[in-house]
Amino acid sequence: MWNKGDKVSVLDDDIDGVVVAVNGTQITIETEDGFVMNFDEKELVRLNEANNLMDTIRRINVDEIIKEKTIPAPRSFVKERKEKKEAGVPEFDLHIEKLVPNKRGMSNYDILTLQADTAKRHIEFAIRNRIPKIVFIHGVGEGILKAELDFLLGRYENISFQDANYQKYGLGATEVYFKQNSK
Repeated sequence: MWNKGDKVSVLDDDIDGVVVAVNGTQITIETEDGFVMNFDEKELVRLNEANNLMDTIRRINVDEIIKEKTIPAPRSFVKERKEKKEAGVPEFDLHIEKLVPNKRGMSNYDILTLQADTAKRHIEFAIRNRIPKIVFIHGVGEGILKAELDFLLGRYENISFQDANYQKYGLGATEVYFKQNSK
């Protein structure tokens, strides 16, 4: 049973606070910094002033929490064969989450521009270093990034591109081949 005024700590975050409201299993706390946040009662641990945090941790069955939080890896029954020439093909993920730590405050235009600039930088790097093939992972989505990538690749001579291996990437990737002259 949770009561107003109980001191609590959040299990998965470094957040401590005081209970300000209880609504069924939803607990509203006010953090030490003055923020009001809602949590499920399973996400909170009651802190008593007489007990220190180590006493609280000893009461928690850590193995049970780890087991609950661990997502089992999906089993794959399709064994992918790698061709000898495809051993070290560089893959570049253009999803915005992979490019910046936080996209908050970025407009769609800013995001697309950053993704296109990143792709252009990788293309020019591959040309300079005579890399014969690269893969861009762009995802399916609405197809705007794929269209922008197709437009960008079409501006280069001696480059051909196609959808990447469907078994490995689905419809969300493009293979780029560089036809390079020998020096």
